[in-house]
Amino acid sequence: MSRVWGLAAGLALVTAPAVAEEVIPVPGFGDFIAVDGATVWLTNRGRVEHWSRQGLLASVAMPHPCGAMAVAEGALWVADCAAGDVDRIDLASGAIVAAVHSGVGNPRGELNVVAGAGSVWVTSEAKGVIARIDPAGNRVVATVKVDPDAFYLAYGLGALWAVSGTKGTIEKIDPASNRVVARTALGKEPGFLVAGEGAVWVQEQGDGTLARVDAGSGAVSGRVKVGASLKWGDIDAAGGQVWLRTTDDQVFAAVDPASLKVTARVGAPAGSGGLRATADGIWTTAHDHHTLTWWPLPLAVKP
Repeated sequence: MSRVWGLAAGLALVTAPAVAEEVIPVPGFGDFIAVDGATVWLTNRGRVEHWSRQGLLASVAMPHPCGAMAVAEGALWVADCAAGDVDRIDLASGAIVAAVHSGVGNPRGELNVVAGAGSVWVTSEAKGVIARIDPAGNRVVATVKVDPDAFYLAYGLGALWAVSGTKGTIEKIDPASNRVVARTALGKEPGFLVAGEGAVWVQEQGDGTLARVDAGSGAVSGRVKVGASLKWGDIDAAGGQVWLRTTDDQVFAAVDPASLKVTARVGAPAGSGGLRATADGIWTTAHDHHTLTWWPLPLAVKP
């Protein structure tokens, strides 16, 4: 039985024997996760796969699916690092119905496709360009100039957010004007981020810290040390917590957004992978272990 060490305000943690996680074998290199109701889509080598807790539902061949994906407009939006496109996959049929020639800013695959303001967004050039895709026409309708290597995106709290790992910045982008309206320095090697639970949250991967960014001003309003490093992980925010998929120390950790305290550390280290949180539980992948894991809520804590 697995156990979670910690207690979180606002999260369903109870003092009881832990409910065992469900580990699902995923051959290949299952990595980034997108939630589709009670099921998930995963990037894998040469394909995108649709999984439930009962097993594989569908597999869609692609040359090189890469980065975090977005679900919007009845479709899954996935970057193809080989073709330099964003592919639109119909959720119902599993068919690729469009390939948007946007460019992909980071062919190594550490990037996000995100949805918001009626659009889909992806970093299209490493020199610092974000492409805005109109789902109605499956085409790029605008571009945004940002810092070089701003590969990490999130949409939420009324803005698009872009983080550059090399420049160490987060930029707030107004979707009405397609312009940067705030720019803030971050810690060492910032990476994946999420907008939710009242703020924007950024992994400062090189420092092992989670930075809280005020959504109004774009300024850093607090930090919490999670570990020596937060490299190659993932992040989400839901249920009154910020969730961090970590490579070292544990599978994932939870942070209370108000107190900036680490409230739970879950599982033995399993290398890198993805994470997405839902109202009922947490999905994680461990690509080196070839697994997809469902961690049901409420989590249990040490008596």
